[in-house]
Amino acid sequence: MEDNSKKGFPAGPSDNTDDYLISEGFKISEDQSEAEQLQNKISGSKKKKRKFPVKNVIWILSIIIVSVGLAFGIIYAGADFMGIGFGRGDDCEMEIEAGTPASEIAEQLKEEGAVKIPALFRLYAKLKGYDSQFKYGLYTFNTEAGYDSICEMLMTEGAKAETVQVTIPEGTGINDYTKNVNGEDVTVKGIATILEEKGVCSKSDFFIALDEVNLKTRLLSGTNEGKTYYTLEGYLFPETYSFYSYDDSAECARLAVKRMIEETESRITDEMYEQAENLGYSMNEILTMASIVQMEAGEHTDEMAKVAGVFYNRLNSDDIKTLGSSPTCYYGDSFKYDDGRYNTYDIEGLPPGPLCSPGIDAIKAALYPEKSDYYYFVTDSKGNFYYHKTLAEQEKTINKLQSNNEWIYEYFD
Repeated sequence: MEDNSKKGFPAGPSDNTDDYLISEGFKISEDQSEAEQLQNKISGSKKKKRKFPVKNVIWILSIIIVSVGLAFGIIYAGADFMGIGFGRGDDCEMEIEAGTPASEIAEQLKEEGAVKIPALFRLYAKLKGYDSQFKYGLYTFNTEAGYDSICEMLMTEGAKAETVQVTIPEGTGINDYTKNVNGEDVTVKGIATILEEKGVCSKSDFFIALDEVNLKTRLLSGTNEGKTYYTLEGYLFPETYSFYSYDDSAECARLAVKRMIEETESRITDEMYEQAENLGYSMNEILTMASIVQMEAGEHTDEMAKVAGVFYNRLNSDDIKTLGSSPTCYYGDSFKYDDGRYNTYDIEGLPPGPLCSPGIDAIKAALYPEKSDYYYFVTDSKGNFYYHKTLAEQEKTINKLQSNNEWIYEYFD
């Protein structure tokens, strides 16, 4: 045995055991070394550390988004409160009817562009105790007015204009027209004449107001603009209204037109639009049919659905090419520059637009016609209706009515 001390190594113990002993209870795994265990601990630590930054980033982003949203909301609300920014600065008119609740007033202000957050305006007015002091009436203001200015105006400037009751009968056109009934001329006053006679506005201001209406609405976008003599014919609902009447004729005209259009829009429901689509017609065509039914049936609402059925039968007939409705003749002839576009004795199908303002019964009749095999009808002087399948039957009834002096015929010379 070599002498280790001579080689620079300390002498080993006398029992010849190893210099370094592994303590009891500690063993080196056969599958995993101490270095590998250390590496796994480091790797596990790195994996844990990767999770924390992702969570932190999400939280930070969430806080930033919420903060920005709150900041923008506060700025937007503040601007609305003060009446600044967001395309403001226009003058507008607003009519508040008697008994209108503050919630509806807030919505009206939003529609006119004076308020962007109606709920905030309502809260402000309620907290201040202003909402119970708002007055009905006609208001003209700039949309840059803040909440306080608007409330002040609503409490002090209402009820400044007198009102008049005006009835627009069903079947009334925008302008006057004349029909000849059994040789006698009968002039039917139009809406323009009625409003002027009632002192609401002048005819000229009324026609100007018609031209100023925004046609980009669900209802009015379907008007046959450019092909009709009056774009809004048939869209001014026949009803009894309380219109403003004061020195500013132009303003009163605009309010009257707006009111009548809004009434029409409120009467035509989503279900009606769906039914028109089911029939394969636009709402303009439905109102056109309704106007013809209105002028043919008059006050006989119980006959309207059957009359509408006759006209639809003629529209869908392969043999009968025209509707043959006399009101379409004298309506067109009431215009000096008429080119016959409304005359359903000459043109095929429906005219380009309504002839008058139909009532709700006529509109419903046009949407829900009564099915039948009839292609003709005629009325007598007592208001009775006679329906026929053939022209021969129609002419036979007419001859009988003529011989009994019960015949009524409308025509235009």
